Amino acid sequence: MLAPPVQRLVTELGRLPGIGQRTAQRLAFHILRASPEEALALADAIREVKEKIGLCEVCFNLAEGPRCVICEDARRDQSLICVVEEPGDVIPIERTHEFRGRYHVLGGALSPIDGVEPDDLRIAELYERVAAGDVREVVVATNPTTTGEATALHIADELRTRAPDVAVTRLASGLPVGADLEYADEVTLGKAFAGRRAL
Repeated sequence: MLAPPVQRLVTELGRLPGIGQRTAQRLAFHILRASPEEALALADAIREVKEKIGLCEVCFNLAEGPRCVICEDARRDQSLICVVEEPGDVIPIERTHEFRGRYHVLGGALSPIDGVEPDDLRIAELYERVAAGDVREVVVATNPTTTGEATALHIADELRTRAPDVAVTRLASGLPVGADLEYADEVTLGKAFAGRRAL
């Protein structure tokens, strides 16, 4: 029903995460209705990001050049490293304005079922950073999923052996602000009890 170039656009848009067939069609028709300048600006932005953006040589966050803006910032605390799974995980942490250290992006989480082993992630590079520098704390901020928890435990166990003087901490988890107890599941409520603190 669609002309081949339009069908190709719909197919390519449909490959994006969270974009189904109908949304892909709506986006394609939006691009067709847009002015040539708007459509070409989108195409140029995609081309530019693929040509210019790579991974930071230190922390493996997204970077334009050899180092990301966080690693280039001399005001950041080098002795504090926050470990995350993906570059997108850095953004919400930065939005809190609570963390002033540096990051280490693993590139995923351990999942033996899916064939993701420690050698498939940038875990060895984390150990090298800890061994080479004056790191005092590693904050493990992997996702609170089964694979994220397994990754956190693996890193914590290894760091206790390799760098016993380095504190290894995990982000607290539990009840979200504004939530009602009756809607909390047992695991979340259990984590909230385990991580309780003095008032």
